[in-house]
Amino acid sequence: MTFRTKGNTVSGPDFSKSDLIPAIAQDVDSGDVLMLAYMNQESYDETLKTGQVCYYSRSRQKLWRKGEESGNVQKLHAIYYDCDADTLLVKVTQIGGAACHEGYKSCFFRKVDPATGEIEVVGERVFDPAVVYKKS
Repeated sequence: MTFRTKGNTVSGPDFSKSDLIPAIAQDVDSGDVLMLAYMNQESYDETLKTGQVCYYSRSRQKLWRKGEESGNVQKLHAIYYDCDADTLLVKVTQIGGAACHEGYKSCFFRKVDPATGEIEVVGERVFDPAVVYKKS
């Protein structure tokens, strides 16, 4: 989709700069930042088509349909992109209560005290990863 705004043509995120662009997932209701992942054109298109968030896994080198193993899917509400069209903000409803593969609501559950460098866990585990990600 292309539209005009104040004389500039805007066509969406720019995957020509890089095949993968950062995608920040944010809880649509609380505003909590849930995770940072990456999207390519294919995962972006699938997300728009299905309404469930799909990322690209750099470690597995394939599409990563969020929640395909854990059941903790992300329902899409909106996608924003930044002024350079190279970073996405994905507003979601997190189904299952946890975005993090370590079982926390947010992947950002460790807080660093800038004065001391001490690390504090600020979230509670929603699920046990050993149970959810059973490997046979």
